[in-house]
Amino acid sequence: MNRQTKRLMQRQGQMGPDGEPARRVASSSGGPRGPRTPQPKSEPRARRIATYFNEVRIELSKVLWPKRSEVVNYSTVVLTTLVFLALLIFGLNFVFARGVVFLFKS
Repeated sequence: MNRQTKRLMQRQGQMGPDGEPARRVASSSGGPRGPRTPQPKSEPRARRIATYFNEVRIELSKVLWPKRSEVVNYSTVVLTTLVFLALLIFGLNFVFARGVVFLFKS
């Protein structure tokens, strides 16, 4: 379970602040979903944005970035495949167009 899911579950009252599942209280008040839990005070917007970018930086530091030679190899394979398929589609289109013109030529 990631941090985002934990925070969401805490906001919904499904998980306590210590990470343990919250106990459900059987009660007839509060409708079919049970009693409403008070919403915690939200952080200021600037603080949330700073936290978001800090977490993005941390996650990006965990990424295994490819080496330059790997990027060049993968790019070469992709571009070669792209050119081959484009030429194949062009050739088939040309052949079928000529065939249709030949068949319906009056």
